[in-house]
Amino acid sequence: MEWLKRLSKAIDYVEDNLENEISYDEAAKIACCSTYYFQRMFSYVTGVTLSEYIRRRRMTSAAFDLQSSDMKVMDIGLKYGYESPTSFNRAFQSVHGISPSVARLQGTLLNAYLPISFSVTITGDENMKYMIETKKAMRVVGVRVQLQNDMEQNQKIVPMLWDEVLNNNRFEEICELRNNDANAVFGITVYENQNNIYYYIAVQSDKPVPQGMVELEIASATWVVFENDGLFKESVQNIFKRFLTQWLPFSDYEYAGLPDIEVYPIKKKSKRGQVQVWIAIKKEVNNI
Repeated sequence: MEWLKRLSKAIDYVEDNLENEISYDEAAKIACCSTYYFQRMFSYVTGVTLSEYIRRRRMTSAAFDLQSSDMKVMDIGLKYGYESPTSFNRAFQSVHGISPSVARLQGTLLNAYLPISFSVTITGDENMKYMIETKKAMRVVGVRVQLQNDMEQNQKIVPMLWDEVLNNNRFEEICELRNNDANAVFGITVYENQNNIYYYIAVQSDKPVPQGMVELEIASATWVVFENDGLFKESVQNIFKRFLTQWLPFSDYEYAGLPDIEVYPIKKKSKRGQVQVWIAIKKEVNNI
């Protein structure tokens, strides 16, 4: 459960700095992972992006200030890092649905978002089908798009790539490159460094790389493989959340920080099927 403790400490850092500049890099450092993976894990576990969480918490505190003090609206906005009345008003309305000036009136309905507390919920009525496998290095070929550190943007970028690939001949072109024993398309998230984060749609292939496509070498690693039936967008998000909150804390492993792989069976005229998610793991290091 060590990673949950680190994640909680990162949230403590955020809470302690609601009135100051919050560094995503520093929060990630506290959580002992990259900025990108910290934001990704945070959004999977909480169901909200880190930026939205910070906005909600700041606007919750701002609403308390508006109703309990005589501070000017502009000063309250500056207190929480908004340098213009317009930006503060926009952020406040996105959370509360009303302007800061209206929020000062007694009897006004407001939204309060409390600090997130990470804990493990033990449920015995849901099973997680998984297997641990050591896979050899493999080469994949396909298309890719560059991601950002901003998870809100990535949640738009990835579906757009899938739509683009599925709605033209590119999907068939990618499938034709697969090896004879390969029967799936991969969705692969790769973090190289802060400036190089990519999402690939690719197949395992030994064939030459066509113009307009790219190749990726994935190192040999130990993977925990989860399976789930249903629509792939729902399945992947649910699997990652359960991996982080239910499987990982009670295992003897930790997240390895290698590419995350979504495995979609190739089935004509259908997006349903048995979806797999491969997450690279390594033996947990005891720091005691």
